[in-house]
Amino acid sequence: MKEGQQVVKANNIVAHSKQTRSGRASAHCDVAVIGAGPYGLSAGVHLKSKGITACVFGEPMEFWAHKMPEGMLLRSPRVASSLSDPDRAFTLEAYEAASKTEPCAPVPLDTFVEYGRWFRHQLGSDLDQRTVLRVDRDHHGFRLTLQDGKEVRSTYVVIAAGVGPFRKKPAVFQNLSPQQAIHCYEGREVQKFAGKRVVVIGAGQSALESAALLHEANAHVEVIARQTDLRWIGQHSWLHHMGPISSMLYSSHDVGPLGISRLVAYPKLVSHVPLGIRDKIRTRAVRAAGSRWLPTRLARVRLTLGRNVLDANVAGDEIALRLDDGSERRVDHVLLGTGYRVDISRYDFLPDELTQDIVQFDGYPKLAGGFCTSVPGLHFIGATAARSFGPLLYFVAGTEFASRELVRHLSRGRR
Repeated sequence: MKEGQQVVKANNIVAHSKQTRSGRASAHCDVAVIGAGPYGLSAGVHLKSKGITACVFGEPMEFWAHKMPEGMLLRSPRVASSLSDPDRAFTLEAYEAASKTEPCAPVPLDTFVEYGRWFRHQLGSDLDQRTVLRVDRDHHGFRLTLQDGKEVRSTYVVIAAGVGPFRKKPAVFQNLSPQQAIHCYEGREVQKFAGKRVVVIGAGQSALESAALLHEANAHVEVIARQTDLRWIGQHSWLHHMGPISSMLYSSHDVGPLGISRLVAYPKLVSHVPLGIRDKIRTRAVRAAGSRWLPTRLARVRLTLGRNVLDANVAGDEIALRLDDGSERRVDHVLLGTGYRVDISRYDFLPDELTQDIVQFDGYPKLAGGFCTSVPGLHFIGATAARSFGPLLYFVAGTEFASRELVRHLSRGRR
């Protein structure tokens, strides 16, 4: 365990203990939540409020603090950037008031990370910063093996482990080392690219904002994307300033275009839409686009649109790229803003024998009400639930629906 990590007192999280077959004492809780990002922290607070013995495992806000590029701004509007608690007492605004942090929009990454760490104190000792290495089923639910070899048994397991393992690396870049082809979710230290030649692949928020940050850090940047034109979120701003009419067209979450935005604000309703239509709604709502505050920051960045990289090879200390128009580039690094592809089999704590029993569609778990999988007692929330409940589950704004729906189901199950 790292220095400074919280040591969780057993009598605060344990309903009772029993001996495993190896003779080791095994703690027990009603619900084990794997992941301490926005979804895991929110679910933990909601469970605690209902008197359900739960423990959230993981370092608070780890992915946001250690993987997202420094200097990043949140794409979501302020109103959609708060984690969820039952009384809405621990909002982003409450944190800013308590910490005397100046409110600003868009929300800076560092502010959001510190807000999440402040929010986690609402869990108290129900947070355990140890890593879960493995989840197995047993006769009474599940057995979790932790990084120190100790075990925790739980009746239910809620997986809120985020998208970290799902980073997408296109085949053309597979021959490049992790130092040469870096995913946007691994490019935290932007300043180290100063003076370097960097090609950014992609035309979504992560690619375009990374390009802006790299340019501002004095890197020599070029964006290469298949799209022939860049799209900007909210580019028809007048549609958002029509009073009650705008409220009918767009939800406050600001996920998706006109009309679709209102639909995706109701994940329960989305879950009843046929899968084919649901997929079209999901992909349209989150198609590649950048925030409207990015164009001016990209004004001096080279943009090569409507092009694909056909080959990427190591050439001495450089990377040689060949594009589909026959042109070539010699660069020091490639930054991949290529998003992620959900595939729950890539969670290393889930053994094959467990994932094979989870009914899936293309890597996403198939979920029923309460985020239930085909394995009794096993639940997924966050991005892994987006194919069942819609694109709101990709965003922080989805924490309220996810927490309330989960707690509603688990409370009913306990009764």
